[in-house]
Amino acid sequence: MSQSLFRKKSIDKIIKDAEQGISDGHGHAQTLKRVLGVKDLTAMGIAAVIGAGIFSSIGKASYDGGPGIIFLYIFTAVACGFAALCYAEFASTVPVSGSAYTYSYVAFGEIFAWIIGWDLLMEYAIGNIAVAISWSDYFTRLLNGFGWHMADWLTMDYTSAHAGFIEATNAVTAGGALKDLDPVLVSKYAAWTQAPQLGGLRLIMDLPALLIVALITYIVFRGIRESRNTSNFLVGLKLVIIFLVIVVGGFYVDPANWTPFSPNGFSGIMKGVSAVFFAYIGFDAISTTAEECKDPQKDLPRGMIYSLIICTVLYVMLALVLTGMVSYTSLNVGDPLAMVFDAKGLKWLAGIVAVSAVFATASVLLVFQLGQPRIWMSMSRDGLLPKIFSRIHPRFGTPSFSTLLTGLLVAIPALFLNLDIVIALTSIGTLFAFVLVCGGVLVLQNRKERPLSRFKVPYINGKYIVPVVLAASMVYTGVAIPGYYMDLLKLETLPMVLFYIVAIIVAIYSYLKNFSLIPVLGMLSCFYLMAQESHTNWYRFLIWLGMGLVIYFLYSRTHSKLAQREGE
Repeated sequence: MSQSLFRKKSIDKIIKDAEQGISDGHGHAQTLKRVLGVKDLTAMGIAAVIGAGIFSSIGKASYDGGPGIIFLYIFTAVACGFAALCYAEFASTVPVSGSAYTYSYVAFGEIFAWIIGWDLLMEYAIGNIAVAISWSDYFTRLLNGFGWHMADWLTMDYTSAHAGFIEATNAVTAGGALKDLDPVLVSKYAAWTQAPQLGGLRLIMDLPALLIVALITYIVFRGIRESRNTSNFLVGLKLVIIFLVIVVGGFYVDPANWTPFSPNGFSGIMKGVSAVFFAYIGFDAISTTAEECKDPQKDLPRGMIYSLIICTVLYVMLALVLTGMVSYTSLNVGDPLAMVFDAKGLKWLAGIVAVSAVFATASVLLVFQLGQPRIWMSMSRDGLLPKIFSRIHPRFGTPSFSTLLTGLLVAIPALFLNLDIVIALTSIGTLFAFVLVCGGVLVLQNRKERPLSRFKVPYINGKYIVPVVLAASMVYTGVAIPGYYMDLLKLETLPMVLFYIVAIIVAIYSYLKNFSLIPVLGMLSCFYLMAQESHTNWYRFLIWLGMGLVIYFLYSRTHSKLAQREGE
């Protein structure tokens, strides 16, 4: 049984299947349409990365870390950069749809491929629920600015409305006046009190979130050309707006606001891990379009790396402008970019920012809705999901059933789910995918016959560097923070204990096997960011993976194409 769990698919077989059109599980020889170039891929990477992270979560992260939050943006970009190089080598070696799922099938075997395929649901589908909810917030705020007000019970989730009702009720009971409360809190109170009831259940839902997912799903279903053109337009629009914000905001920067630079120290900066990493999620999504690229082995690596560099520069510049225009203490708001210009009396620019946020978030939805169906298509091609998941539409050339199912699985939960939990799950799931992709490159590099690839991660021998850097950092931490390691012996800090165990094992193997430095740094830096997530988020993540393993053993293991070839 253990051998069947770790059976691997050869690169030659994967490419041959894709070329023969086996992506359609119904005997039809349709293949996906190859229309994407490096500019399109770079635009899609930017479209996926620059969204809610730059228009919303950058405010909360700046509030926690002060101007020093730029260090977290840079560190996260470096971690993602290591992962991007590893993604680029895999995308050049295995230029088919499937992303980290396909890469894990080649490097680690079927059980890991299934785990990462199930895990990627957290990045694309669950992540898009968060994006849809964020889009709804921007959209309803924009409508309110024009004097058009939707019923509050149609613009939020049940949990938020209930919590707001209780908080507002307690405030009024304590002697406060409802009209003096925060407007967001008042809208939650109104949603709860004004919502229609069905059998005692209040009907509260986020209708704009459902509608935008339906629209984006339609565009993705219609074809890759339509998706490309829409993405390129939205990216061009938001880059113009961001450039305008940086240039105009630069004239209102007061350097005194940058002192102190890190008011809450290292711990304050690290509070923003989920929010900051969520801002980078998406550059890897373009690897799912490999079978729609004109030259995937050349263009995919460049598209991923270009988009990551551009987005990092924009994030750092925006963080400096925001924290320079106003004190970091005033940035804990849902729309920080609009707020800082409101504070400076530039209401016209604040309005432009609000409009652009709606378009920017829609572009993120577009790229993620492209990614998830292509993961399912690849899993179905391998027999791990039913054949209907790999059905290709004869006219539009898109994975039709998978696209529609993705739309339903994003739109319906977006009506009811809370944003905070969804963001945390998305971040930890994506980091896990990055860890496995970096580890997969190490596996490929240590094979006797390394697969041919037009892009390879530069080899730097980590034999001595990894153990020395790890030992030095552990010693420094112990000296600089007395009692640090004793404090790890708590339930809340178990993820960090796991990180140190994994790091020590990797350091030992780096010495024994001459591991390449860049994949090791990518694996350890992403695992470190995972360890910064709360232990409760880890529990949810492990429960999610456990649910996936149940499905694998009940269906996928026996229906696998590799199992059928082996006569199991």
